[in-house]
Amino acid sequence: MRKTLKEISSDPYHGVYFIGTTPPKQKTDIDDVSSIADKLLARLEEIDYDGFIVYDIQDESSRIDKPRPFPFMHTHDPRLYAKLLMNKSDRPVITYKSVSQRNEDDFLTWLKEAWHQFEIRDLVLVGSPAATGDIQLSLAGAYEAMGKQAHTFYVGGVTIAERHAKKGDEHTRLLHKTSQGCEYFITQAVYNAQATIDMLSRYAHACREEGRKPQRIILTFSPCGSAKTLEFIDWLGVSVPEATSLRILNANKPLKESISICYNNLLQILEACLPLGIPLGLNIESLTNRKEEIDASILLYKLLKATMDKKLAEQQLDKL
Repeated sequence: MRKTLKEISSDPYHGVYFIGTTPPKQKTDIDDVSSIADKLLARLEEIDYDGFIVYDIQDESSRIDKPRPFPFMHTHDPRLYAKLLMNKSDRPVITYKSVSQRNEDDFLTWLKEAWHQFEIRDLVLVGSPAATGDIQLSLAGAYEAMGKQAHTFYVGGVTIAERHAKKGDEHTRLLHKTSQGCEYFITQAVYNAQATIDMLSRYAHACREEGRKPQRIILTFSPCGSAKTLEFIDWLGVSVPEATSLRILNANKPLKESISICYNNLLQILEACLPLGIPLGLNIESLTNRKEEIDASILLYKLLKATMDKKLAEQQLDKL
């Protein structure tokens, strides 16, 4: 019987490890969607992972004035792809849900279908990409609506180090979202180690002050092999220090350089934040469908998982 994500995540001294992916484009024939899932699983046969994260891709052009580096295209329902991956891999899948486009009744219907029709159990709710525009359901309203339905989803949220760097209040958001029902958090792609360390340190301090146990934070990493991908990373709002951008762009092998950067960033985060008592995890994704970057993301996964496992084992050794 498949272990639930909550069971997998219950031990704070063990990491949890995910592969992030997006549903195929909406124009993809349904039979081909199944084949795409098979190809993804075949790529992952040699690695040990706990499950998947399936994103709900939205047109975020309202968030930023810059044009989107890659054109936005609608995808198949994330719930459909999540169910396919669950059934084919026998692993849990976290499904993202953007809540702002429909009203509360529609959201509650979506939840009912997600539970019964698609067997979704693990959710991450995402609010509107911009504070203005046609927001039919706020993120706070979605959390409140969760309490009006009977199903016990394992609910997580998104946390953004860049927002903490600008406003200095991401730790209060984490505490507030926990009060609203979030039991874990997933970051944006990490390219600024210090911004992530600052956010996690402040969060751990706030938890100590309030007598709370920190929730698990799943750190997202993604390789970058071209100027176009780097432009997309910047468009998504990910903080990439100028020196890091130049290292990637001027490298003979940009993908190799970006993997080295991600590795060093994770080392810095683990050294600074493991002693704080925050349970951690990893989510490795490829931000493009370029084969080179997809293959690099699998190599990055191997390297970062081995690194986190080693550091967690050393932490347990120190407790003997």
